[in-house]
Amino acid sequence: MLKRHARAACTALAAAGLLLAGTSGATADSAPAAPSAATTLRTADAPPELLAAMQRDLGLTPTQAKARLAHEAEAGATAARLRMRLGAAFAGAWVDGADAATLTVATTRAADTAAIRATGARAKLVTRTLADLDSAKAALDGAATAGTPVRYVDPRSNTLVVEEAEPGAAARLLAATGTDSALVTVVRTAEAPRPLYDLRGGDAYYMNGSGRCSVGFPVTRGTTNGFATAGHCGRAGTTTSGFNQVAQGSFQASVFPGNDMAWVAANAQWTSTPYVKGSGGANVQVTGSVLQPVGASVCRSGSTTGWHCGTIQQHNTSVTYPEGTISGVTRTTVCAEPGDSGGSYISGSQAQGVTSGGSGNCSSGGTTFFQPLNPILSAYGLTLKVTGGDPGPGPGEPEPGGTWKAGTVYAAGATVTHGGASYRCIQGHQAQTGWEPPNVPALWQRL
Repeated sequence: MLKRHARAACTALAAAGLLLAGTSGATADSAPAAPSAATTLRTADAPPELLAAMQRDLGLTPTQAKARLAHEAEAGATAARLRMRLGAAFAGAWVDGADAATLTVATTRAADTAAIRATGARAKLVTRTLADLDSAKAALDGAATAGTPVRYVDPRSNTLVVEEAEPGAAARLLAATGTDSALVTVVRTAEAPRPLYDLRGGDAYYMNGSGRCSVGFPVTRGTTNGFATAGHCGRAGTTTSGFNQVAQGSFQASVFPGNDMAWVAANAQWTSTPYVKGSGGANVQVTGSVLQPVGASVCRSGSTTGWHCGTIQQHNTSVTYPEGTISGVTRTTVCAEPGDSGGSYISGSQAQGVTSGGSGNCSSGGTTFFQPLNPILSAYGLTLKVTGGDPGPGPGEPEPGGTWKAGTVYAAGATVTHGGASYRCIQGHQAQTGWEPPNVPALWQRL
């Protein structure tokens, strides 16, 4: 475990021009087209600092970086709709290409391929459903040790991947759980993931005057300001001071291991802002919390290494640290170092999660894992601070027109009513004013 001590797209692509749009343009005689996913997620508002980091770390041209964010937004919405349609046969989805223009959706049912291709996506017929592989991974998670530190479902290969740090560890794990070896790909690794110890996302804060971590995302709970961060950075009651060593607040709740989530309530001297610290200290705006698909670009801000970008490799990964196993984290190619723990992962302007741990460094490269943000917001009743005005009523407060409520975290599959109609959530997010179900088909499907 590495503990850092105190010393130490300029214009969104038109929906009709995107292969993955999933919405059609309006005609002269029809009502205006619903906004595209790229418009909903405001990919055109990506700041220059984020685009520059994507160009540096992903080897993109400026045009590719802008196009990639728009394509990723559309791909996420299309994949979410297809997941609902395919049901139990769904076997995962991912994007490829420098500008993420190619979406592939996997299914175990041959009859689904035509429907997948009709959306502009590629179809891949496989033998195992995502649910089956997730179930097998859950069995491994309960018995894993540091000898098999990382486990995840890889939709591209349609297998369950187990990283093995010592010879024979994967075989022993499979035998102990009765897991079919045909489901599993074993990868040897010399890395040992560990928490990256160390009210703007990415800024430093200090725990009990010594260890250092990074702010994840500023939030509010009622009238209280604070921020979401990693659970391994502190326990309930741990006091914090800010980047300037001024008294800041204290941890209100923390979970680690199992998950890696926590939140800190700040005192009256600190105010939450809707920003993450970007390159050179510039503010990068946060407009929502829609989790992006496998293959999408993601950038991280931390108090040790600043801005770095990479791609999302797998969701719902399980990692066994020396302190125990955490599940439900996302595996990425972004580098990180001690002190970056708890910091912000953002894709375009959409908050993704907080730094948990990883291996490697930002000189030679590495693998890192983030705890998705939406479960933190939901678990603690927090509201993400976003740009674009008042986020609306807090969780549980009434919203006219049905059961939909601004401030509520909705998981994919949740159903609500609004304006007399019923809707199903297709991409998990925290609802906010302006994202009412009829207005955002990238997030809600009318039933």
